[in-house]
Amino acid sequence: MVSVRQDRWMDVEIVRDDDPRIASLETAGYRVVGESWAARLRNPDRELLQSAVRRASAAGLVVRELDSSYAEALFVLETANEKDYPNTPASHRVVGDLARIEAIWTDGGRVFGAFDGSLLVAATVVSVLPERAETRFTSVLGGYRGRGIGQAVKAASVLALLAEGVQVFGTGGAGINEASLGANRALGYVLEERWRSYAPPTSS
Repeated sequence: MVSVRQDRWMDVEIVRDDDPRIASLETAGYRVVGESWAARLRNPDRELLQSAVRRASAAGLVVRELDSSYAEALFVLETANEKDYPNTPASHRVVGDLARIEAIWTDGGRVFGAFDGSLLVAATVVSVLPERAETRFTSVLGGYRGRGIGQAVKAASVLALLAEGVQVFGTGGAGINEASLGANRALGYVLEERWRSYAPPTSS
């Protein structure tokens, strides 16, 4: 999950939905201004993942890992999609400039994409941490959504990292993006945490 705190969210309290502080926050007049979730994938089903990639391939797309020479293509994709990312206290994406996209690779990120001809239509970016691989974001170009392409690029990332010994995979997103949660569940991810973002009574 992308966690970029903006000034407008500075006074927001982000707590798990089972946190005992919720009662006192609500009594004090705090209100929910956003929800988010985290899911994990353990013991992945390789055939399930491979089938997601095969469906995209059967539709004429090419799914594979991308090196830094595709930074500009990813920048174009993300610039087109930036307005569609949910803007919540716990989940917000700022694309920035091309240098910021290039830094994904220099910071150790792994990028997997889907091409329709020469056009990059979907991508997922993953960070490999000591305890798991965590999805930074998954992005599908408008007009290509709802076809399982986001699942395909994420499945490709899991298969590649699984072959390298990674055993646990994490992802997350905004609560309002139920389609993303459903897509991840279809790959075997299990919802483990839900979070609520509370704004104080005086916050606008």
